[in-house]
Amino acid sequence: MTERKFDLVVIGGGPGGYVAAIRAAQLGFKVACVEQESSLGGTCLNIGCIPSKALLESSEHYEVLGHGLSKHGIRISGLELDLSGLMKRKKRIVTSLTKGVSFLFKKNKVEHILGTGRLVGQHEIAVQGEGGGSLRAEKILLATGSLPANLKGIELRGPIGTSTEALSYEEIPSHLVVIGAGAIGLELGTVWRRLGAKVTVLEYLDHILPGVDGEVGQMALRVLKKQGMEFHLSTRVTGARVDGNACSVQVADGDPITADRVLVAVGRVPCTANLNLEEVGVAVNERGFIQVDDSYQTSVGGIFAIGDVIGGPMLAHKASEEAIACIEKIATGYGRVNYDAIPSVVYTAPEVASVGQTESALTAAGIPFRKGVFQFRANGRAMTLDQTDGFVKILAHEETDRVLGVHIIGPRAGDLIAEAAAAIEFCASSEDVARICHAHPTLSEALQEAALDVSGQAIHM
Repeated sequence: MTERKFDLVVIGGGPGGYVAAIRAAQLGFKVACVEQESSLGGTCLNIGCIPSKALLESSEHYEVLGHGLSKHGIRISGLELDLSGLMKRKKRIVTSLTKGVSFLFKKNKVEHILGTGRLVGQHEIAVQGEGGGSLRAEKILLATGSLPANLKGIELRGPIGTSTEALSYEEIPSHLVVIGAGAIGLELGTVWRRLGAKVTVLEYLDHILPGVDGEVGQMALRVLKKQGMEFHLSTRVTGARVDGNACSVQVADGDPITADRVLVAVGRVPCTANLNLEEVGVAVNERGFIQVDDSYQTSVGGIFAIGDVIGGPMLAHKASEEAIACIEKIATGYGRVNYDAIPSVVYTAPEVASVGQTESALTAAGIPFRKGVFQFRANGRAMTLDQTDGFVKILAHEETDRVLGVHIIGPRAGDLIAEAAAAIEFCASSEDVARICHAHPTLSEALQEAALDVSGQAIHM
């Protein structure tokens, strides 16, 4: 079979891979993207970010209609849930977005090669699948993403599954056990709790949302408990198996927990098993992540890697930023990602969003800081939305006033964090944020008030 030649071959069609392929094509490269699924977009679009947010939105509407409108003087009777209709809406959104990526490939003349890519040399790739054959490229970019992690002793089959299965349950569990209190577990736990399931969360640590600001995590725990989610912290799961028509989850120093569904949400691991890295000489670290330099180049010249496979925050937008930086550095010699300005969001209710450093990280590093806090209960727009749980916290350098971190728990925190990310990107001070005129009444005023509070000047608290 004739070897096909490209300037760049990207392995993986997720938010890192497809963005890299499009940007490279825009810069004049002849590009192919090897992706084993016919629907592009990777985990994010197909079985991750997008479908989970679709379910969160639908489930929130259902809960509000059933329980949240009486304060507004609105009463509804005869409410029914059409789970299959809810799932069809999710599928329509996913299909629309994945088709959109395919359109962008055609528009930018990126060739989608259907199959699984495997390195066979510094510039060679073997493809197995429908688009099978041999590819040669001056540059190769690995963007194969990650897979759900598992724990020893847990049997993944039937009603015991990962986030992939939890996005498509055909009926509402009577009791769902979630192993892991990170973003994925809490988001999907929220979906099924809203739809009627009893949800029990088991977490090895003594707190939820690892890596999130401590005060934010504590408030999230209080609110989620109030909503009806049950938590067992400092709990080590030793196994889970299907036991007849139910699931049995074993925990250290405790009785087994019985449920009809188990969601294993203990993080993600790099997807590198079939890339043939060792044989080609691409180095990985002790956790299996591909090692790269400041240009995202691996230990083998001409082979690059981005996104979840290189570690760091496993976020779609982080992968996309790395994709553009990597390609632009290859093409122009310059490309960068400001890792201090990458926001993260947890789409529970209230939402949790953060960017920059936490208090504990600053304290550990010996960096002097001041903080300003503003509660949403004092924000007029939050009151009109009947969503007053939460606060905005801004951390600024004690000497320079430069914004070092912003942490939000509250309504639409995921949207509000964009202003904070911009402030950190442009090296703004808390005074800069405080002096920006924010429209009234808006939730963003809480950010301004928190900035004012850094210097003890908050007006409405």
